[in-house]
Amino acid sequence: MVDDTSVSRMLICDGLDQLGIKNVSIAKDGKAALDAMMSKPRHLVISDYHMPNMDGLELLKSLRGFKPTSKCGFILITGQADAHTIAQCKVLGMNNVLKKPFTVDGLKSCTQSIVGKL
Repeated sequence: MVDDTSVSRMLICDGLDQLGIKNVSIAKDGKAALDAMMSKPRHLVISDYHMPNMDGLELLKSLRGFKPTSKCGFILITGQADAHTIAQCKVLGMNNVLKKPFTVDGLKSCTQSIVGKL
């Protein structure tokens, strides 16, 4: 889970916890997330779009270009999901998008579309 805002990280982690997802790694920006994924790939990345050092789009592009992470699930979470950004992310292989503010049910549906029934 990647977000530069501590409140957003807390809300997303709380939502994942409510869904029974307990093993969550946290990064404060795209660069830190990429470093973590390169050293220990995970199955799913939930990433904010607007972050310092490396935004969600750059993170997605980098993950898709690295063989061990090229097929990981990727959810973009953003408060500004404009059509151009979503189109760019889809071209790069984004699996789903979740708009802020989100509900736990929305997070569940978005996650299940990638990993299957929780």
